[in-house]
Amino acid sequence: MRIGIDLGGTKTEVLALDEQDQVLYQARIATPKDDYHASLRAIQQLVLETEAQCGIRGTVGIGTPGALSPATGRLRNCNSTCLNDQPFLQDISQLLEREVRLSNDANCFALSEATDGAASNYQVVLGVILGTGCGTGIVIDKKILQGAHAIAGEWGHNPLPLASPQELASECWCGRQACIETFVSGPALEYHYRVLSQQSKSCYQIVELAEQGDAQAESVLHDYERRLAKSLALVINILDPDVVVLGGGLSNIQRLYENVAQLWSAYIFSDRVSTRLIPPQFGDSSGVRGAAWLWPKT
Repeated sequence: MRIGIDLGGTKTEVLALDEQDQVLYQARIATPKDDYHASLRAIQQLVLETEAQCGIRGTVGIGTPGALSPATGRLRNCNSTCLNDQPFLQDISQLLEREVRLSNDANCFALSEATDGAASNYQVVLGVILGTGCGTGIVIDKKILQGAHAIAGEWGHNPLPLASPQELASECWCGRQACIETFVSGPALEYHYRVLSQQSKSCYQIVELAEQGDAQAESVLHDYERRLAKSLALVINILDPDVVVLGGGLSNIQRLYENVAQLWSAYIFSDRVSTRLIPPQFGDSSGVRGAAWLWPKT
């Protein structure tokens, strides 16, 4: 049995797969807020409950918001900042009394969709999470590309391409200016609508308003799609993937798949663009499936 854990900023999910990749058990809890040790205990409890329900001990893979530093062995680059500079892998392995495998949540998402999901027929897969934050995972021949510094796919903390002077004014939680994450995450979409309309709406409410003909909502969504298109084009120009799979809460906005794929052609350095933009097969459970897949079949 392979157990996957998706440690998110708001929810933590567990999933257990059998040898036929069928789901044996799945559950979600709220992630303890800003509490590192409580997060460790929550994961431990989820694993123990899963094994009690299934009656078997499993391997454990965990998707985290950041990545382990090869230099220190500690987590870094987590937007759940209580995890940063913590010996997470060492601590959770001791609590669970076994070897644990760890990878960035975007890597886990991409691995899931490339292994048995929407991108399983493609060689080079870019998985893009658009949610509370944003990030990407790269899978080539069904293997995660980690990189020398374990930062392959850290797309969200590069500057927005071709940004206007007004766009350059935004500041990211990481301390840098005009990061892509400050334009294409869920909170970014809500922020830009709030600035324009002086009203607070959720991402889904903004989409509904646009569908009803609201000009401000449509304007904000069009700007969002343009920013996402040129941000993805930046990666396509470097990686040249076969397919881009969207994940996270904003992947449920259906208009993105047509509009962004039309807009990105203007920014991609090619006479023809065949890269596909597709939704995930497993929705917001892709990350936890990918965490389980960190232990492949033997």
